[in-house]
Amino acid sequence: MFLTRRIARKLGEIIERAPEPLTKLTESETFFKETVRKFASNVVQPRIREMDKNSKMSQVVIDGVFENGLMGVHVPEVYGGSGSTFFDAMLIIEELAKVDPAVSAMVAIHNTLPVSMILDHGNEEQKLEYLPKLCQGTLGSFAISEAEAGSDAFALKTIAKKDGDHYIINGSKSWITNSSEAGVFVVFANIDPSLGYKGITCFIVDRNQEGVSVGKEEDKLGIRASSTCQVHFDNVRVEESKVLGELGKGE
Repeated sequence: MFLTRRIARKLGEIIERAPEPLTKLTESETFFKETVRKFASNVVQPRIREMDKNSKMSQVVIDGVFENGLMGVHVPEVYGGSGSTFFDAMLIIEELAKVDPAVSAMVAIHNTLPVSMILDHGNEEQKLEYLPKLCQGTLGSFAISEAEAGSDAFALKTIAKKDGDHYIINGSKSWITNSSEAGVFVVFANIDPSLGYKGITCFIVDRNQEGVSVGKEEDKLGIRASSTCQVHFDNVRVEESKVLGELGKGE
């Protein structure tokens, strides 16, 4: 009996020291999740049918995800973000997907690709110029896929030719999410095709630059409110300072 009590006491001590299970959210994470759930229910859900019918994301929804701090949530406050965690960004994406995967896709692409890429690989000047925009009102898009370079991204044909302290980008991208509404694109192009994939480089391109055009939206079977278009680059002249990461690294 004495031994049994000792074992029970020891087990109790071990249980007290055990870390919380990964599936258990903190109080702040739970509150955050509930806040997103309310936004999805009150703002997104009433507009789903119309957005799906018209293949068009509601501007009210776009404004709402920014106003509620759901874009750039893991970006430090110094760059205009919420200063939270990437895990919280995943909670946002999950909660939105329960109501409308189209809205979830828009938020997911924005947070996990253009925003994260600039945060992780951008220099200080790029972060200060672009992250506040992307956190507070400008949608971002990720442009890598092409008609003959979908799964095989190394086969991309878009070219960026050096011209003094600029690069001139020519090519077209296909099936680009958020492209209809995006104000900033992260674009992959090859600066030297003779190097194969080692020439692939990433650039930050503003939508309003001359030579950037967005084609019509694809008529999809589902997730219709999430825009999916071709994006064309016709002699788009970008400054050398817009290279994201290292040359030839495709960061």
